[in-house]
Amino acid sequence: MIFGVMDVFWVNDFKSEVYLNVFCTQMCARQRMPVALWRTGLLLSFLCVCACLGEDCVLGIVGRPVSLPCLYPDLLTLANYSIEWRREDEVVLRSVWDEDGNIQIWSMNRATVHTDATQTGNFSLELPEADPKQDNVYYSFFIISGENQRSLVCKVCLRIAASFSFPDLQRGEAVEGEETSFHCQSSGGYPQPAVYWLINDTDEPPEGSVRTLAASLPDSHLYNITSHLTVNISRDSSVTCIIENPSMNETLTSTSYGTPSGPVVSRASEGMWIFSTALCVVVGVMVIVGIWYQIHLDRISKRKKKEYQQTQRGYKRRRRYKEEAEVMRQESKETDV
Repeated sequence: MIFGVMDVFWVNDFKSEVYLNVFCTQMCARQRMPVALWRTGLLLSFLCVCACLGEDCVLGIVGRPVSLPCLYPDLLTLANYSIEWRREDEVVLRSVWDEDGNIQIWSMNRATVHTDATQTGNFSLELPEADPKQDNVYYSFFIISGENQRSLVCKVCLRIAASFSFPDLQRGEAVEGEETSFHCQSSGGYPQPAVYWLINDTDEPPEGSVRTLAASLPDSHLYNITSHLTVNISRDSSVTCIIENPSMNETLTSTSYGTPSGPVVSRASEGMWIFSTALCVVVGVMVIVGIWYQIHLDRISKRKKKEYQQTQRGYKRRRRYKEEAEVMRQESKETDV
């Protein structure tokens, strides 16, 4: 069986392309029409072909599953055929359907298609995870029937990306009148990003003042970005490091704000000194008052203790005098008897 016009279905505009293909078929079927309509039909046919040949890459996030779409409902009417997914010239998946609906699948790297593809016409390729080594690679879907008659149905571009970490910006200390160094670092992203620097949110640094190094990790193929800026600026200037990853539509910024200089610093230092002095005076007064109050309490405690002891001694004397007087009275009575 010979397959006519190749039908390429993409994810974002599948429905619109189907409508365009139908319209193109109807326009081509009409052989007798006015010249103006013929020109219009030719123009629309050209637009249809352009729409079918347009390439929309599928974005795969590193480490996450990704689906490469391919919809071909016309395959539902066929029998005893096989399908094949290729990555460039390498076979990724091959499956065979017979008239009884039995299926035999061979795949590489755990790639799969839907088991009900023959009923739904959805022959999308499911990859278990996106790998940077597969970036900007084309996957092609073929239908094989008869005597190895291979027809291209879908061709999908796979683009790989990963988010970078929030940039870590560090500011080096500089002696007055000398250049200041800045260090900006971000890691774990893909592909290699663009790095920009801004001074006071608007000014670009001088030419030759920026040095950027991108290192690819051997195991994951992700990038670590390190950028250095050495520039002669005032201490109150702010510096911003920008990491831009267009593939992820991602822009990360980190800003180092300068310290105010001149009279503002002097007034701030003077105010801090006055506050520290006043705080020390208040604390000193509170300590002195506390010590004096403790001495006063000790004196009162000693005086009360002394008075108590004197009272006890007087009580003992009176008691002894009473006992002696009682004894003397008893002796006096005995003498009288």
